[in-house]
Amino acid sequence: MSLESAHVHPVIDTMINLTAGAIGGVACVLSGHPFDTVKVKMQTFPGMYRGFVDCSVRTYRQDGLHGLYQGTMPALVANVAENAVLFACYGFCQQLTRTLYGLERVSDLSDLQNATAGSFASVFSSLVLCPTELVKCRMQALHEMKVTGKTFLHRQVSTWSIMRSVMQTEGPQGFFQGLTSTWLREVPGYFFFFGGYEISRTCFTKTGQAKGELGVVPLVVSGGIGGACFWLTVYPVDSVKSRIQVLSMAGRQAGFLSSFINIIKTEGFLALYCGLTPTVIRAFPSNGALFLAYELTRRALTNQASNH
Repeated sequence: MSLESAHVHPVIDTMINLTAGAIGGVACVLSGHPFDTVKVKMQTFPGMYRGFVDCSVRTYRQDGLHGLYQGTMPALVANVAENAVLFACYGFCQQLTRTLYGLERVSDLSDLQNATAGSFASVFSSLVLCPTELVKCRMQALHEMKVTGKTFLHRQVSTWSIMRSVMQTEGPQGFFQGLTSTWLREVPGYFFFFGGYEISRTCFTKTGQAKGELGVVPLVVSGGIGGACFWLTVYPVDSVKSRIQVLSMAGRQAGFLSSFINIIKTEGFLALYCGLTPTVIRAFPSNGALFLAYELTRRALTNQASNH
């Protein structure tokens, strides 16, 4: 992530980060959305499925491939918006961190300093992620909500139908159900996300080579490791967030702490890890694609900008 960009104007560099992040977000969704659908279903209704394979097969039998890609449109909007803001703010936070530590270039930042910059950037990206992710999660778990009698919405609803339902029943603030949980997941999660990615890139970088010169395989593997680090550290928080966002279709839910305690009391701590397997599996193709698309796009745009 620490491509040399001192010769590019800061505003142009921000636009490059925003564009590259948006393209990375598209790559992330297209490569891993079915795994995300299974994750949300298992998180919200842990007793309904025996495991990852059972949930995948039953979803496919019920609704075909469409069922595994349910919520793709809001997922695309969520990931494009989140990653565009995340990487744009990440570049800004890298510059801020560089200034605070008195360093000359962003490339002089250590892996932990880059991780800290990523953590700060996630505060802003969460604001655009929460509303779109709420719509995505509700679409993904709509079948289970119907089966349990928690909603009367038709199974084959559109993104707009879900949004209209939220506006009519909860108002604009309804889109921010689970925002606290999102922050509790994103801020520490992205520290490990960017930390895992940068440390992996450092391990792949040979003596005399710059990180920005790494090839496709090291970038994909480093991205996958970063994604796995993210989910392994904050998965229980994400489970609570998914439940709050999905079950709020049936009425306003308790806050994060109350929901967290209630799950542990009634279902046990392991319920918070339901769906972890598809999530970690998904981390490698989706985050590998995310960082590969981001880095290659950023390199191309930076080279083009520096030549003009």
